[in-house]
Amino acid sequence: MNKMLFALPLVAMVAACGGNGSGGDAKGAQLKIVGSSTVYPFTTAVAEEFQRARPGTSVIVESTGTGAGMKLFCGGVGANFPDMVDASRPMKASEYADCAKAGAKTVIEVPIGIDGLTLIENKDAEGLNLTVTDIYKALAANPFGKPNTAQTWKDVNPALPAVKIRVLGPPPTSGTRDSLADLILTKGCETDPAMKELKKTDEKKQKDVCTKIREDGAYVEAGENDNLLVQKVTADPGTLGVLGFSYLEENADKVKPVALGGVIPTEATIADLSYPGSRKLYVYVKGEHLAAKPAIKDFIAAYAKVWGKGGALERRGLVPFGAADAATANEQASKLAPLDPAGLK
Repeated sequence: MNKMLFALPLVAMVAACGGNGSGGDAKGAQLKIVGSSTVYPFTTAVAEEFQRARPGTSVIVESTGTGAGMKLFCGGVGANFPDMVDASRPMKASEYADCAKAGAKTVIEVPIGIDGLTLIENKDAEGLNLTVTDIYKALAANPFGKPNTAQTWKDVNPALPAVKIRVLGPPPTSGTRDSLADLILTKGCETDPAMKELKKTDEKKQKDVCTKIREDGAYVEAGENDNLLVQKVTADPGTLGVLGFSYLEENADKVKPVALGGVIPTEATIADLSYPGSRKLYVYVKGEHLAAKPAIKDFIAAYAKVWGKGGALERRGLVPFGAADAATANEQASKLAPLDPAGLK
């Protein structure tokens, strides 16, 4: 197994002035948020503004990846456990079960906007136009059930250049890795009718064939630091990277997007879901902490004020919801209705 870990989790301690960690009232609370590296910059931006308006409140935001964040969030109730978790994919049924078992039975899901799972390359690279099938054939351990021997993109598709396959991407604890599996690899796998049929007869085997990534160096786990991933791609013109759309926008002077099926990720193609990698982003709130920390509700309200069209988070790369979804998200930010675990997968 050839793996490289490039970074430790990011931590932003936003405004430690005056916070004693007791969380007893809205203006003296310490809020702790863990989770997705994709959502991290948006939550950090909200936290910075939130603290400026509330001297004495401290907000700690930690980039752990969605999966690791969910594990921390669902570890229990009380001062030793996070109040919220950022996520670049929906909570899983198994994660909710862990939450409930640990006493966190009231989980509140708040959708914050849309992101595009983006493949990037060096700005001066030739410029790839891949399909989900190309990516699946390049990265799967056993594409369509056969060992992967492809070394270059030309091996995958004769129309592509003879450039060595090397993709830097997130580890299994990342929601972005889950999105890569669901939005790209599985869709590429299921272009083969036999793989669709296999799902009906042996779903576990089909998932393994469709989503297990090769471990021979073609795919390199690059940790949860997306800024460092951009640096690695910038330094190596033949390497691709997998991350969220906001990091592409922030680094447009260094990297460019890889087209998927001829569609380039832009705010418009992500918002209308024509870009294959479009996905919703979330913040989950622990309902059991709301009474002890009223600042949580105020924090979500502050989030809702800046996630819309023309808001501060759009300028940072978050794609706002369309009218119907925006209304639903704003209503949920106000009501904070607990999610129904029956709808989780």
